[in-house]
Amino acid sequence: MPIDAAKATSAEPRTTELAWDHKDVQLYHLGIGAGAATPENAHPATDPDELRYTLESALHVLPSFATVAGGGMALAGGLSAPGIDVDLAAVLHGGQTVTVHRALPVGGRATQTSSVPAVYDKGKAAVIVLRSEVADDDGPLWTCDTQIFVRGEGGFGGERGPSNRLELPDRAPDLSTERHIRPDQALLYRLSGDWNPLHADPGFAKLAGFDRPILHGLCTYGVTLKAVVDTVLGGDVARVRSYTTRFAGVVFPGEALRIRMWREPGRVLVSVTAADREEAPVLADTVVEHG
Repeated sequence: MPIDAAKATSAEPRTTELAWDHKDVQLYHLGIGAGAATPENAHPATDPDELRYTLESALHVLPSFATVAGGGMALAGGLSAPGIDVDLAAVLHGGQTVTVHRALPVGGRATQTSSVPAVYDKGKAAVIVLRSEVADDDGPLWTCDTQIFVRGEGGFGGERGPSNRLELPDRAPDLSTERHIRPDQALLYRLSGDWNPLHADPGFAKLAGFDRPILHGLCTYGVTLKAVVDTVLGGDVARVRSYTTRFAGVVFPGEALRIRMWREPGRVLVSVTAADREEAPVLADTVVEHG
């Protein structure tokens, strides 16, 4: 078996040193669409609301940057853990949670501690749960919990794992917006560290069962959080406490995302669909908890 669940979950945690600076933050923000035109704002590149994502003198850090800080080492480290040897063509991102312990600095050095808390057996697939805890000299910064879906690796007799489905309110969303994904968005986003050829190489995408390269799930994740922060949280990234999603479907570069939001005390519930494909689900079970 390429995946040895017992070996993976019993392995000692691995540590990695991370480092980033303002250029990494700016590149990430550009990769998720900062400064790009939207239906709500036709000339946003030099708008102060966008410059806080792109101009070093005004920069603040969207918490989803945690998924790529240091070059996306959380995912890379997890897939090279003891007991795990999988084909990238069979790998899809299943879900993601970022929990923020304090505001992310524009630049810094930190230590990441990674482990595999669980490997679940979904029958025809396995789900690898990765946890990365990051701290600097001042204490904890963030925790990332990542679920990796690996086709063809189930059936080993393990636990099926929890099912955390979220019921959306039975009413119209409080806010709805669209975000347009540029045709070159995946090529730009991958410069932040996710080099999986699934997002760039048409031949590799066909091997994985897609007729063309797909957008990174974590790019959609960042686009969505930025939309929530900008429309519900007054642009204040420091209000975000945690952000959870399940990747329910793919996005192709060039499409538009429809992001619907429902306000509840201390949190925003979110649904993301592909506006150009009859509202096909993209992100589900999505919650932004905030202060």
